[in-house]
Amino acid sequence: CAPPDVVVWPQAVGQVQELAALCHRCRVPMVPFGTGTGLEGGVNAVQGGVCFDLSRMDAIAELSLEDFSVTVEPGVTRKALNKHLRGTGLWFPVGTVGVG
Repeated sequence: CAPPDVVVWPQAVGQVQELAALCHRCRVPMVPFGTGTGLEGGVNAVQGGVCFDLSRMDAIAELSLEDFSVTVEPGVTRKALNKHLRGTGLWFPVGTVGVG
């Protein structure tokens, strides 16, 4: 396990942009973290740096029942999304990958 040098908790896209610009200017590694367990090592900061913990960015911005799409912030969990979808006839199963 290689922890980051610092963890930040941005709560809006603008904050993420400002922090990313600062890290870029200072050549500091950025390690994003959404809501996962981290068991697969994706947040392993092998070169130190700043961990962007995005778990507080948990808004569900838009749901389109017509085209089965939903726009979410990176901190939305599968359980929270399914709670939001309850009553629509839709659900987001484990293992679903959506890239768009």
